[in-house]
Amino acid sequence: MKKHPFFGWISLLILVLLVQWIALYPDVVERIYSNGFYEWWDSIVRGFFSNFLFSVGDVVYAIVLVGVIVYFIRWKKTIGSEKLGHLGWFFAVFYFFFQLSWGLNYYRQTLVSKWELNPKYSTPELQKFTAQLIRKTNAIQLQITHNPNQKVVVPYSIDTLRAQGIVGYRILHKKHPEIQYGNLSVKSSLWRTPLSYMGFSGYLNPFTHEAQVNTLMPLYAQGNVICHEMAHQTGIASESECNFIGFLVGYHHPNVYFRYSAYTAALRYCMNALAKQNPAVFEEFQLKIHPGIIANFKESEQFWKQYDTFIDQGFHGFYDRFLKMNQQKDGMESYSKFVGLMLSYFQKNQLAL
Repeated sequence: MKKHPFFGWISLLILVLLVQWIALYPDVVERIYSNGFYEWWDSIVRGFFSNFLFSVGDVVYAIVLVGVIVYFIRWKKTIGSEKLGHLGWFFAVFYFFFQLSWGLNYYRQTLVSKWELNPKYSTPELQKFTAQLIRKTNAIQLQITHNPNQKVVVPYSIDTLRAQGIVGYRILHKKHPEIQYGNLSVKSSLWRTPLSYMGFSGYLNPFTHEAQVNTLMPLYAQGNVICHEMAHQTGIASESECNFIGFLVGYHHPNVYFRYSAYTAALRYCMNALAKQNPAVFEEFQLKIHPGIIANFKESEQFWKQYDTFIDQGFHGFYDRFLKMNQQKDGMESYSKFVGLMLSYFQKNQLAL
């Protein structure tokens, strides 16, 4: 019996509707998938691919991309229901394995609910927290350079930074047992230049569970990126929560360069939030930041500026829509929502920066 050429698209629609139904039960997803199947599956997949020194996921993506291009070139004269049917099956299979392998983590319980955090904050609260953050970041920068005007230069290789990432997670696990990191699988992406043009500092491959880092970017910022992508590997899908966990890892990290990477990342987000709420205070606070830190910020700005084209705007627009389709209604803005998580966490636990 011949299958209907659009059965693949029908299967895709059924899968999408099924996932949207599953999303209505985050407690079930948390218990059965995130803390059940995913932990088991991740230990197998990440454990296997961690044995490869290069990014297997990047190679697979390249093969798939070339295969798709060749397929359409080869069959360009036969565009019809059969080809559209094949395309439907491709998307259906891709969507199924994406959700099964990692994607359902988008629909788990949030840290806001589990840790009873309130991400909403007032402008005075933001100003107080940012002032404390500036003082602490200045102190770390001075500890490293002994000169407020000198930018921080990380003396480690990317291999050393990757190996150090797990140290902070072990410390955080003692304070929050639910944050548990398994086999170390952080890779330097083979697609570093394309990632730069797309405006991304890293990403998690949801099929091989390899954390990819754009190692072209300034080294002082890579420690925080590593911790962010490792948070995705633990099953946290929310970008704001990964920013938050990445900061906590850096906050507890014994290595001063990891702490500097985390604090400078948090400071930039807080200053950006302050610029929107009170530009006058933003200008006042900016003068209090050590020139060496500003030099590091400019280093990052200059790096991303050289890759600033219509390409990154297009990919950011695509990823913005992707996030909104997966329970992150703020899209790309969700990255900055971790400012509220930080404020609430430190207030709730009465911690000092």
